[in-house]
Amino acid sequence: MKTMNEQRLAELENDLNAIRDEVLADLGERDARYIRRIVRLHRGLEIGGRVLMPFGFIPPVFIAATAALGLSKIIENMEIGHNVMHGQYDWMNDPSLHSQTYEWDTVCTSASWRRTHNYEHHTYTNVIGKDRDYGYAVLRLSDDVKWHPGHLFQFINYLMLSVLFQWGVGLHELESERLRRREITWKSKLPFLKEFFAKGGRQAFKDYVFFPLITFPVAPIVLAGNIGANLIRNLWSSTVIFCGHFTQDAETFTEQECENESKGHWYLRQLSGSSNFTGGKWVHLLSGHLSYQIEHHVFPDLPAHRYPEISGKVQAVCRKHGIHYNTGSFAHQYGTVLKRILAFSLPDRLRVRLPVQGLNQAT
Repeated sequence: MKTMNEQRLAELENDLNAIRDEVLADLGERDARYIRRIVRLHRGLEIGGRVLMPFGFIPPVFIAATAALGLSKIIENMEIGHNVMHGQYDWMNDPSLHSQTYEWDTVCTSASWRRTHNYEHHTYTNVIGKDRDYGYAVLRLSDDVKWHPGHLFQFINYLMLSVLFQWGVGLHELESERLRRREITWKSKLPFLKEFFAKGGRQAFKDYVFFPLITFPVAPIVLAGNIGANLIRNLWSSTVIFCGHFTQDAETFTEQECENESKGHWYLRQLSGSSNFTGGKWVHLLSGHLSYQIEHHVFPDLPAHRYPEISGKVQAVCRKHGIHYNTGSFAHQYGTVLKRILAFSLPDRLRVRLPVQGLNQAT
């Protein structure tokens, strides 16, 4: 991580606080109209997908219904659920859009997400040993984790995590790696497991039992469509999230580097450990504006649709302080994610000797 003295860190803090204050002073009806329009879009797509699905014995209708339901789940999880639970719309005082009352359409409970992601990940971003979102305890992504033979198969773990992403996120708080090391007990996790099975059971019943049964005799078609919609959501959301912190230039940090951290230093770590990707308006919407992961990590509680407006100002601050602004096309950033996963699956001695361009720079 770039080193800066306390005076420069204080200047960085002031520069970013000024951007934040400017947006806060302008929050109002435009933001409320935006999120309510997105909620209507999500509901329209879900109703359309559910209504069309029983007619899925016609192949083009099946594709349209599955796509509509998948898009509905993506928008609900990414642009609505994730951002609402960050508190981006708490100022509206609308219980249906409040961070403490919103429950999203995925296996992970909102309470668990607030503990593991909203607090743990956003406080300790990319700090090895503290941020469990960095690799999700199943991927080795830096030299900070010692290699062992099991890492040779981590690309399979990556594929499984992507396909089953909502279940992986739902079980994240189980801390399976600490259970294996006997640092914690199963008994201590019983309250969490009770929440997980209750929410997971409701989600599975809704998509895989209830909607197929009420559409009998075309239940198999509806079941297949619902599985497809969840798969579309899982693959897209996992890929977007991996591009936020696993890219080649996204830095990692030690606990020692972050001791007695000032707000300016925290800002510097968020800027250095996050990465963006470029794209069109729909790409930004479907990613929940996590295509602007840098802006999101600096200002997690500002409405995400504002990130494109302030990105230029954040980049100017980075240039002023000599901080690398990590961005690129979606294909490029995703390619470096795959490269990092593959590179760190290899023994260190083999990885550094491979004459593959960029492979050994994925550190």
